[in-house]
Amino acid sequence: MARPRRWPSVRLRLLVLALLPMLVLMPLLLGITMQRWISRTDQILLARAGSDLTIGREYLAHLIDNTRQQVAAFGASAAFLALQPEQRDAALAQQRDRLGLDLLLLTRDATAGSGIAVLDATELERLSPGLAARARIPLSDGGSETRGLLVLTTSPLPAGEALLGGILLNGNTGFIDRINDLVYPASNAPQSDAMAAKMDRGVTTLFLDDIRISTTLRPAGGARALGTRASPEVTAQVLGAGQPWRDTAFVVNDWYISAYEAITDRDGARVGMLYAGFPKAPYTQARQVTLLLVGAAFAGVLALFVPLFLHWARGIFRPVEAMGGTIARVESGDMTARTGPASGAPELTQLAGHLDQLLARLQQREQALQNANQDLNTRVAARTADLLAANQALAATTRQLVLSTKLATIGEVTAGVAHEINNPLAVISGNLEVLRMVLAERQPEAETELQLIEDQIRRIGGLVSQLLQFARPEEFTGAISSTDPVAVIEQIRPLVRHLLAPGRVQLRADLAPMPPVAMPAPELQQVLINLIANAVQAMPAGGTITLACTEATNAAGTAGVAISLADDGTGMAPEVAARVFDPFFTTRGAEGGTGLGLAICQNLITRAAGELSVASQPGSGTRFQIWLPAAAG
Repeated sequence: MARPRRWPSVRLRLLVLALLPMLVLMPLLLGITMQRWISRTDQILLARAGSDLTIGREYLAHLIDNTRQQVAAFGASAAFLALQPEQRDAALAQQRDRLGLDLLLLTRDATAGSGIAVLDATELERLSPGLAARARIPLSDGGSETRGLLVLTTSPLPAGEALLGGILLNGNTGFIDRINDLVYPASNAPQSDAMAAKMDRGVTTLFLDDIRISTTLRPAGGARALGTRASPEVTAQVLGAGQPWRDTAFVVNDWYISAYEAITDRDGARVGMLYAGFPKAPYTQARQVTLLLVGAAFAGVLALFVPLFLHWARGIFRPVEAMGGTIARVESGDMTARTGPASGAPELTQLAGHLDQLLARLQQREQALQNANQDLNTRVAARTADLLAANQALAATTRQLVLSTKLATIGEVTAGVAHEINNPLAVISGNLEVLRMVLAERQPEAETELQLIEDQIRRIGGLVSQLLQFARPEEFTGAISSTDPVAVIEQIRPLVRHLLAPGRVQLRADLAPMPPVAMPAPELQQVLINLIANAVQAMPAGGTITLACTEATNAAGTAGVAISLADDGTGMAPEVAARVFDPFFTTRGAEGGTGLGLAICQNLITRAAGELSVASQPGSGTRFQIWLPAAAG
C-alpha cells in the first residue's frame, strides 16, 4: 500500500505566507531597482564624458579660428604692408610674441588654409630655430617623439608671399590647462573640498597618434604623464576605425570614464586624439556606500517587522495547533478530548469553541447509539452533514483570513518603503541647504543645478506621497493642481539641453504671462519634454523648435491656455499623422522606440480635461497644439 503524501504543516504554510513578501518580494524589487539605477548612472556618466569632450573640441576649433583671424588681420594691416623688407623680421618677431605664437614668418611655398599639421624635426627647425627641441618628448617605453603637432594658418599676401603662423601643441601646458579649466572647473578646488577632489577632478589630454604630448594627468600627483601611450583598444577604434570612444578605459595607472575623439589635419588624415575623462573609483565607492546603506536599511526593516509578523502569526498558530491536537486525540478514540479556552485570533478561538461543542454533541450521539442503533444512525447522518458544513465554513473563513493578511501585509510594506525613502530624502534635502550655505558666494554660478536638484527632490517626494496614498488612501484627497505653464516651459530648458544637437537644433520660446492651468506641473513637463524629443528626432539636419503660449477657448467656450510646439523637420504623411497617438505605433522600427510616448502624452492631457492635436505635412515640419483649461479661481 502506497504511503499517503505528506503535506507541509499548517504552521509552516502560514509562516511562509506571512514572511514571503518581506523575505522574497522586497529583496527582488530592491535588486531590480538598484540594477536599473546602476545602469542609468553608467549612461549618465558616459554622456557627461562625451559632453566634456565636446567642450574641449570646441575650444580647439576656437583656437584654430582665432589664430587664423589674428594672422590674417596682421597681414592685411596697413602698418605691416607699409613696412620695408628689412623691417619685417623685427615686426614679425614683435607680433609673434604679442599674439602668443610659436612661429610667425613670411613664406612663398605654403598653401592658404588653417588647421592641424604634423611636422618632423627638420621642418620645425627650418621654420623656427629651437622649435624642434621644444617639441621633443621622451617616451615612457624608450626613445623620444621628435615630431610636432601644431595649429598652422597661412594668410596670402601680395606679390605671391604668404604669412605663416602657428602654435606648437607639444608640451603646451597653457593650452591643455585652459581646456581643463573649461571642462572641469572643480578640478582647481582645494584638496580640502572632498566632493570636488573625488567626483569632479577630471583630466584632458592631447595625443599625437597614440602618444600624450600635452596632458593634465599627473600620476600620483607627480609630473605630467607626457610620452605615455593610449591603450591599444582605444587606438584601434579611434585612430584605426575613426570611431569615437565612449566607455571606461585604463589611463596610465587607473580606470577612467573616458571619451576619445580623433583629430584630423588640414588634409583630413587622422593624426591624433583629444581626450576628456574622470576617475571611475569615486563613483564605484559611492555605489558601494549606497548599496551598503540599502542593505543596512533592509536589514533594519527585517529586524523591526519580522518579529512583529511572527508575533501576529503565533495568534493563528496556537488555536490551530490546539484544534489539531484535539482532533488527533478524538481520532485515536478519546471522545472526551476538548480544546478548551485558547488565546489567539478571536475568529479561531471561536472556531475552537464550536469544535468543542461539536465534539460534545458527537459524544452524546455515540451514547445514544448504544441505546438505540437505528435512531443513532439517523442522528449521526444529520450531525455529519452539520460537521461538513462547519468544515466548509472553516475553510472559507481561513481563505478569507489569509487574503486579508496578505492585503494588510502589502499595505504595511508599501508604507514602510515610503517611510524609508523619506528618511534619505530628508537627508538629501538638508544637505542641499548646507551646500547652498557653503556655496553662498558662488551660489549664482550653480543656481540652475541646485534648483534642478531641489525640483527632483520634490519629484521623489511626490512619488513617496503616491506610495503612501496606495498604503493609506483614506488619508489623501484629490486636490486639483494649478500650474503656471510659462514657468514649466522655462524650467525644461536645462532638462532638454542634452537632447539638442550642439549647433544644429535651437529651442526658441515666444512667451508672455499666462493664467495658471488645471494640470500638475510634472505631468505638463513630461508632455513637453516628450514632444521636444520627438521634434529633435524629426530634424536630423538641424533646425529650430518654437514654443508659444496664448490664451484661448476650446470648442465648448471654456477659457484656457493653448501651447504650441512647432519644428521645421521632415514632417509626416497624413496617414502617419492620423496614427501618432495610437499605443505602440512607431515609425522608427523595432529598435527605435516603444510607440507609447505620444499615447501617454494624450492620456495625461485628456486626464486634465485638455486637448492634444497635431498638424503636419511632409517637408513642412510638424506642429503640436495643447489646450488646457484655466485653473479655477
